[in-house]
Amino acid sequence: MRLTTKGRFAVTAMIDLALRQDDGPVTLAGISARQEISLSYLEQLFGKLRRHHIVASVRGPGGGYNLARRAEDVTVAQIIIAVDEPLDATQCGGKENCRGATHENGGRCMTHELWSTLNLKMVEYLNSVSLQDLVDQQSQKKPEPSVVVVHGPHVAA
Repeated sequence: MRLTTKGRFAVTAMIDLALRQDDGPVTLAGISARQEISLSYLEQLFGKLRRHHIVASVRGPGGGYNLARRAEDVTVAQIIIAVDEPLDATQCGGKENCRGATHENGGRCMTHELWSTLNLKMVEYLNSVSLQDLVDQQSQKKPEPSVVVVHGPHVAA
C-alpha cells in the first residue's frame, strides 16, 4: 500500500496554495514551477478539488485559485479522496472477494481484517490532519542558511 503521485501532488499543491493565498489568487503555473509538478496534471487535480468545494477559481487577470474553506476545515483525507485516490489497503478494494466468489472457504483472504483495520486507522489519521497543520509545519521550518563568503583584507607580502 502506497500513496500514488496523485495524492501526494494534490496535498503538496494544496500546501503551496494555502501558504500563498493571503497575497491573492495563486496560479497553477506558479505552483507548477515551485513544486515541479506538471501544469496539465495540476489542472486535472484542481478541477477535482474545485468540484469537491476545496478550492475556488478566480477568473481573469490576476486570477488563480483560493481555498474554498479555511485551511483548518480541510483535512488531508478530503484532499486525497477528492482527487480519486483510493485509501484502501485490501487486495479486493473492500469488496470482500479477495479469493474469488467461488472459493470453498469464502471470499475473504486470511489477512482481510488486518488490511481493513489499517484502512480505518489510515482514514482516521488523515482526517485528523488539517491543511492548516501542514501549513504550520512548513512555516516552522527554518530556511536553510545561505553560504556567505567573507573576504578578509588582502595582505601584501
